[in-house]
Amino acid sequence: MKLCFAGLGSNQGDRLANLRAAVAHLAARGIQPVRVSSVYETSPVGTSESQPEYLNAVVAVETELEPKELVAAFLAIEHTLGRVRTTRNASRVIDIDLLLAGDLVCSDPEAIVPHPRMHERLFVLTLLREIAAQTMHPVLRKTITECREMCLSQSDEHVRLFAPSTAIYP
Repeated sequence: MKLCFAGLGSNQGDRLANLRAAVAHLAARGIQPVRVSSVYETSPVGTSESQPEYLNAVVAVETELEPKELVAAFLAIEHTLGRVRTTRNASRVIDIDLLLAGDLVCSDPEAIVPHPRMHERLFVLTLLREIAAQTMHPVLRKTITECREMCLSQSDEHVRLFAPSTAIYP
């Protein structure tokens, strides 16, 4: 079993229920959640279109799946929960991103690990720091806490605590 981290996000419909459903689907597929961050409300990133704010969480999971298989499982869960892919960074019912897969570095276009923009996203680093502060970014060779500190000075994102982790996983 390897420890991986997934980022969850939703800004359509019942955002909290969407996150809860995503975690349940992970567990149902044998992708076992072992830690879940609190839920944060965050501003949309990477888009110029007006969008509702997101609810985000990060989930640590144990899995035997390789990154490509894990990403395929995430995409299947997104589809099951009603995600329709349109343009990049468009509003979505659910988004599940593979952030880290142990200390693996993979450049396969279908499963890039670590997530190529996670170190630029305060909303990812804040949540990841909550459950994995001392985990090393395998490319930057900095802890998640150090990555967050670097990002904090450059970000204009809004990241606000919304609910405890128990809101989406017991």
